[in-house]
Amino acid sequence: MTIQLSDHFTYRKLIRFTLPSITMMIFTSIYGMVDGFFVSNYVGSIPFASLNLVMPFIMILSAVGFMFGTGGTALVSMTLGMENKKKANEIFSLLVYVLFGCGVCLALFGALAAPQVSTLLGATKQMMPYAILYIRISMISLPFFMLQNLFQSFLVTAERPKLGLKITILAGCTNMFLDWLFVGHLGWGLAGAASATVISEITGGSIPLCFFFLPNSTTLRLGKTHMDTQAILKASTNGASEFLSNAATSLVGMLYNLQLLRYAGTNGVAAYGVIMYVNFIFASIFFGYTMGVSPIVGYHYGAQHTDELKGLLRKSTIMILITSLVLTIFSEVGATFLVQIFVGYDAALMALTVHGFHLYSLSYLTMGYNTFGSGFFTALNNGRISAFLSIMRTLILQLIAIYALPLLLGADGLWLVTTLANTICFFLTIWTLSINREEYQY
Repeated sequence: MTIQLSDHFTYRKLIRFTLPSITMMIFTSIYGMVDGFFVSNYVGSIPFASLNLVMPFIMILSAVGFMFGTGGTALVSMTLGMENKKKANEIFSLLVYVLFGCGVCLALFGALAAPQVSTLLGATKQMMPYAILYIRISMISLPFFMLQNLFQSFLVTAERPKLGLKITILAGCTNMFLDWLFVGHLGWGLAGAASATVISEITGGSIPLCFFFLPNSTTLRLGKTHMDTQAILKASTNGASEFLSNAATSLVGMLYNLQLLRYAGTNGVAAYGVIMYVNFIFASIFFGYTMGVSPIVGYHYGAQHTDELKGLLRKSTIMILITSLVLTIFSEVGATFLVQIFVGYDAALMALTVHGFHLYSLSYLTMGYNTFGSGFFTALNNGRISAFLSIMRTLILQLIAIYALPLLLGADGLWLVTTLANTICFFLTIWTLSINREEYQY
């Protein structure tokens, strides 16, 4: 039986509805790790470090897709809650068309600026050719990768989260198989890993595009629209926190790499890359849940179902608490096993990575609350508060910590940056939820 946004959500129904989004985000993270696995084990540590060095730049560009997806979902869900399906479809169509155009422009920019970007990010002479190569090949599929990020949110709004999961699994399996073929079997090196990613991203973006263009039984369909600057600005404002969160995380990642090169050399960059691959999986659980629950929050806010909003907040808080504890314990206990997958061939690099991950994983105690808090206000169409929380957590607090903590603790301070930033932001999240309770009646 299909679960609808208008339903009353028990714990069981909430888990059932959000589980495909969670699984989808986890699987996206896993197949994103495959490039790193094959490059590290089949090509070498220098290409692996180069890939990690430029990845934040690619993620900044692709974050525009998350902005339109999360912000647009909040706007379209609220419009559906107000029972205006025609307007909801016009907004949805407009956002898709505008995003694809932005993707083409950003891809051209990325390809042309690859040498300058690689230099800016601190690529050494050995790393430079690998960094430029990976950026330029990746730009081929950037518009489709941005669409994939957008459709992950809108398939939930269309009450088809399982379809989103199936598409993600298909794209992921495509990437895994081609990584094995291009890198592991044919020996194409870093270019093979990048090509595998390009093909998988085109797959992940084009299938939902075709689905929404063709007749379907959902409430959303791509069709005729008209320029609505206000809707674009509203969606961008709503999703600004998600864009800023992704962009700030990428920017911080760049600065992280520069500091690691200073304090720990190339091995530090490689170690951070491994930690980020594992982190993507664990953090994706929180992002996936937030993505899955946001259309529900947006719908019931638009329909003024205050009791349902209260229930969603209470249930989400309890489930995030349990998940946070489980992930933190698992990270501390399983650090060696997780790290060995990537760098088991180098004892010194492995020891450095395990040590860093033990310190970094303490951030999972509060990361989930901060991710949900920001997404909750996005769903309520309050991009201002959502952006404030995201900027504080992913940019301002981390920027301060990146330069302050190493002065006090050396290289260990770098592994604790995210933990400190999330801990401080946790209290800011509680404060913003508290002072806005009466306004939104949750």
